[in-house]
Amino acid sequence: MLYQIFNSFLKQTDPEVAHEFAIKFLKKKIIPFDLFKLKTDNTLKSKVFGINFQNPIGLAAGFDKNAEVYNSIYKLGFAFSEVGTITPKPQDGNPKPRVFRLNSDNAIINSLGFPNEGMERVYERIKNNPKQGVLGINIGPNKENATKEDDYLLCIKKFYQQADYITINISSPNTPNLRNLHDIKKITDLINLLHNFKKNIKENKAIIFKLSPNLDNSEIDALSEIFLEKKIDGLVLTNTTVVGKELLLDINKNKEGGLSGYPLNLISNQVIKKFYKNFKGKIPIIGAGGVSDGFSAYEKIKCGANLLQLYTAIVFRGPYVASRINKELMNLIRKDGLKNISDAVGVNAN
Repeated sequence: MLYQIFNSFLKQTDPEVAHEFAIKFLKKKIIPFDLFKLKTDNTLKSKVFGINFQNPIGLAAGFDKNAEVYNSIYKLGFAFSEVGTITPKPQDGNPKPRVFRLNSDNAIINSLGFPNEGMERVYERIKNNPKQGVLGINIGPNKENATKEDDYLLCIKKFYQQADYITINISSPNTPNLRNLHDIKKITDLINLLHNFKKNIKENKAIIFKLSPNLDNSEIDALSEIFLEKKIDGLVLTNTTVVGKELLLDINKNKEGGLSGYPLNLISNQVIKKFYKNFKGKIPIIGAGGVSDGFSAYEKIKCGANLLQLYTAIVFRGPYVASRINKELMNLIRKDGLKNISDAVGVNAN
């Protein structure tokens, strides 16, 4: 009942203001969140990127941009939290309004453009608030450096010891020219840069790439070939989409920006399935886009995702969505006679 009242208020508020309010609410720790956390069993445990995960559900980058509430997130049933996107220098992002809630479609359109406090301030915040779970750090370039590699390297050097894994965001549609980094030569150069960095580091942590859902089959095949050749650590599939808005119902459907939530589900599933078939299980995938319940989560796993992320579902289904999904997943796994969630990865990809 408390959340229903709270959510009713948030839905009548500007989406970005509502988000800021939610962050403040989580920081205050008014409610003992872990009272509502579902205790999962071994069916949901897995090891990916050399990391042990208690369940497959993580919070996607974009919610906790400045690493303010990741420890509260773990208490809501999430096995991992990905903060960011963080850039070397602070930046305000694109002009407001830049976030639009599409209630008729269970979706959000955003054109944020990486607003964040910059790597120095975020680094100090994480240093003073040690993580209590698996922490991913999502990094990107400042707007003026969108097609350059230097900003990624600066952030990797800064956060490598703090993060359990690092995500390279080359796929936001809201930073001009950023998606040009999907070009084969540019992404090859970037991978080589990362490999050279890791040669001199004793501790091997996963550095993974977050890709666009708006790739055709030839682009997926070409990228797959490079990723396999270079033996990258993993992918997040996918970021928001810029196509398909004409099929939506909400009056905000034509707003500029990337679309997330339910309408992205099938699009991201197809991309996951194609990459998984090419990888043959050799490169782990975090599936993102439209995960909202146990069924949609299970479908993504069966398409080839080892782990999952969500963000928009919190807006529409509330803060305990991860625990509900985990409960539903355990039931689905048992129903299929499987011992572990990893047994379901990619079963529908053939």
